[in-house]
Amino acid sequence: MRLKKYKCLCGVFLTAMCFTLYPSQAHMASNNHITLKGLSQHQTREETAVIALATAKATDNVLDQKSITTNNHSVADKINAILKGENKQKNDKKNDIKKEDVTPIINYNGDSILGSAIASQEQCVKYLLQRNPNPKISVSAEELVKYYYEEASKEGIRPDAAFAQALKETGYFNYGGTVTPDQNNYCGLGTTSATVKGAYFDTARLGVRAHIQHLLAYTSVRPPREDVIDPRYSLVRAVYSSSTIDTWPGLNGRWAVPGNNYGQEILQILDNITRE
Repeated sequence: MRLKKYKCLCGVFLTAMCFTLYPSQAHMASNNHITLKGLSQHQTREETAVIALATAKATDNVLDQKSITTNNHSVADKINAILKGENKQKNDKKNDIKKEDVTPIINYNGDSILGSAIASQEQCVKYLLQRNPNPKISVSAEELVKYYYEEASKEGIRPDAAFAQALKETGYFNYGGTVTPDQNNYCGLGTTSATVKGAYFDTARLGVRAHIQHLLAYTSVRPPREDVIDPRYSLVRAVYSSSTIDTWPGLNGRWAVPGNNYGQEILQILDNITRE
């Protein structure tokens, strides 16, 4: 009797192992209501319970596997979506930067009045003629620029920056203010009001020389190398005595009144010249 019961239990165990190893068959058996013959009702119930348990475990394993796969896909998809979104934002920002008007990088090599040129004479001429093909001057554009480079170099003044100041003062040699072209006055020397025209100079070179000397009066205690023809040179030196102004922004409110951003605007013109 005990041997028979032992065989039955072994049979149950082997059956469970089979269905555990082959869950699809167990699932099929459960779904198709396959009857296991040769077993008592008690054994059949046990077998049915084992089959159900094996089937449930198998189903759970399949579902868990699907869930993991689905979750993995879901996480991967989310990561890819985020990365794509970030890349899109980066690309959009790059495109926005390209579309925006980017502020130009200033290239005027400092704001000192004294020094050497960074722009060539050709760049100065080209910049002037592009903005005013017919400047109201008594010499050619090339000759006037040459005077600035020669006269400024004598005194250690930056010639390209001094020429940029002349462009600002004369409206690119269009004039239209108190000073007129026949004065050869390129920096408003002596023009103290709307009714005072200021200084006259016989030639373009002398007008340039007076301009450079007036800059030197602000920036150095050393007298000019040429005879003084700037009518206000002594006045400036008397006011500033041993003091000097080293930078173009330092002329704000001094060379021109009120002169807000006066020096900065000169430097911006110089920066534009260097881009030619």
